[in-house]
Amino acid sequence: MSRVGFIGTGHIAAPIARLLARKGHEIYVTERNATVSAALKADINATVGDPQSVIDQSDVVFLCLRPQAALDVLEPLSFRPDHRIVSVMAAVSEVDLRSLCTPAKDFVQTIPLGFLEKGGCPMAAFGNDQLLANLVSPENPVVKVANEASLNAHFAICAMVPGVLDLLATGSKWLAEQTGDADGAEFYTTQLIAGFLASTEKDRAGRLAAERDALATDGTLSLQMTQALQTDKAHKALRDALTAIGKRLET
Repeated sequence: MSRVGFIGTGHIAAPIARLLARKGHEIYVTERNATVSAALKADINATVGDPQSVIDQSDVVFLCLRPQAALDVLEPLSFRPDHRIVSVMAAVSEVDLRSLCTPAKDFVQTIPLGFLEKGGCPMAAFGNDQLLANLVSPENPVVKVANEASLNAHFAICAMVPGVLDLLATGSKWLAEQTGDADGAEFYTTQLIAGFLASTEKDRAGRLAAERDALATDGTLSLQMTQALQTDKAHKALRDALTAIGKRLET
């Protein structure tokens, strides 16, 4: 088991900390976001301290800062050569991380979402993917990527999650308007999509399109839906948004 520290304690750090505490690791967190750090102290016996004390007591250090705060927070801190660094900060490059965390040499950059605490969250990893796998798998699969450009593309895909939720909320609201049952509409809409995806193969390309085409056959309501989305350029809007997010991450 490792001593794991978190620099930045917010909505991403907290579920990672709870997962790792459950697996037997010692947890150290900064006071940044006092409400979250206090809850972690009460719930998982996390040790709360200033950033340097967290680093000094840790073997593995998670960097969970907003990218724009990384320089101001990390530059004054002192790391050790044996520190292992896990960055969950979008658009902070490997070069910048190595400079900010010198003389540490062992790095991995990844993209977590909060549901990793319950398992099933794919973790794209650039760098020492085995370091990440040792911490979060088998509950969460680690997907090794070849370079930072690929990592940024995975960050962009993560932005699809609130986009899909937005569409599901619209669909659920429409169903509630037809039935008068908002709770039932949200349950049905959510369970419909979650259940379908849970039963779908995920380990080879083409399965999503194959499942779509199996449903959207000639004359079906499913085909009417897919054609309407194509005609109204929903897919173009998605690709344009992903491209714009990708360019934002590059800069």
